[in-house]
Amino acid sequence: MFTGLIEALGAVGETRELPSGRRLRIATRVAGQLAQGDSIAVNGVCLTVVAFDASGFEAEVSPETLRVTNLAELRDGSTVNLERPLLPSDRLGGHFVQGHVDGVGRIADIRQEADFWWVSVGFPADLARYFVTKGSVAVDGISLTVAGLDRNSLTVQIIPHTWRHTNLHARSVGEAVNIECDIIGKYVVRGVEAFGGVLKG
Repeated sequence: MFTGLIEALGAVGETRELPSGRRLRIATRVAGQLAQGDSIAVNGVCLTVVAFDASGFEAEVSPETLRVTNLAELRDGSTVNLERPLLPSDRLGGHFVQGHVDGVGRIADIRQEADFWWVSVGFPADLARYFVTKGSVAVDGISLTVAGLDRNSLTVQIIPHTWRHTNLHARSVGEAVNIECDIIGKYVVRGVEAFGGVLKG
């Protein structure tokens, strides 16, 4: 379980193709605080540390994860958001983020307003029912609030701290981002659909 509060940035140092899947090496300042077998969110995707040293760590990405996230588009030098899992003793900022990506969106617009930025993200049509204005969403693992919403895109406003300390400052229009919908919203929708199904029966 994560919070969507990005702990550090990482830089992809190497991508190696496996017989199926891919192995990533990511350089980061938090590498010395990791252990083999630890979970870590990379652009909001929960991965397992399979090797590490003082300067970075390695993780293996399954074919299914490559298919449903933006990790397949990572190249040497790509900047990624990193977050270690929530501890039971930690304060809970952000919102509950599982590291289970619901879909890949595309950045539709980036607009600066004084020291802040507006970022619009197009999303797959089947995710529309999980978003509400002022609700939570994780974009590349970043806990954000939906400030604007239409049929196929959402807009968030980014504060200067988040802009500087996440990979958003390195993003461009058209690039893919991982989207994880609020888990509470997903359970509500599922419950309503299940209840409606019973009534119809």
